[in-house]
Amino acid sequence: MDVQLDFGLDDTRITAAWMLGSFLVVFLLTRGITRLIRSGRGPFRDTSIGGVHIHHLVHGIVLMLVAGAGEFLYRPEGAWQVVLAVAFGAGAALTLDEFALWLHLEDVYWSDKGRLSVDAVLVVAAVGALLVLGVNPFGAANEDNAPTVIGAAVITLAFAAVAVFKGKPIFAVLGVILLPFAIVGAIRIAKPGSAWAKRRYREGSSKDVRSRARFPEGKRTRWDAVVDAVGGVPR
Repeated sequence: MDVQLDFGLDDTRITAAWMLGSFLVVFLLTRGITRLIRSGRGPFRDTSIGGVHIHHLVHGIVLMLVAGAGEFLYRPEGAWQVVLAVAFGAGAALTLDEFALWLHLEDVYWSDKGRLSVDAVLVVAAVGALLVLGVNPFGAANEDNAPTVIGAAVITLAFAAVAVFKGKPIFAVLGVILLPFAIVGAIRIAKPGSAWAKRRYREGSSKDVRSRARFPEGKRTRWDAVVDAVGGVPR
């Protein structure tokens, strides 16, 4: 798989830069506000309607729907295209910040399971940065090779997604550029605390034993330190 790098400036990459910038800013602001709410400091409070807590992923879904509908229906250019890109990036940040919640269908924001949300955000941010820089891991698409390019993208992202669920976001990020990294991350044993292990490794099974031997409890990596610092996940 060829990796193409283009340092030229075009409208597509400018739009991607606005989207990525909005994504990062809104994610960092959201994490900052939620940490203030948790500590009881500042003017911010949880939003509730009729006794039901409204998670911020709801606002994110609405923003993404509005931005997506605006793009498909009106195909704007110039300033309005930037507005939609910013709105979509903000919505994606609000939604992915609670990725673990809609995966587990329970409020795990401040638990170890909630780390998956930060993993997902960091992986998406890394992929977005690659796109802004002009890295094209799938090759240029045209009418003749479009099915091949789409197929390569689907396969790569599928392996990368499995790597994330197995608790290996670094392999997922590298795998978007070089597929073998994603394959290795997807086929090797999952980390004990990962979503994959919790759902597929029965306690005491051979895979559970192998996983815990490969990744002993308390073992920390540099990625863990980054996730804790960015997400404020308590230890």
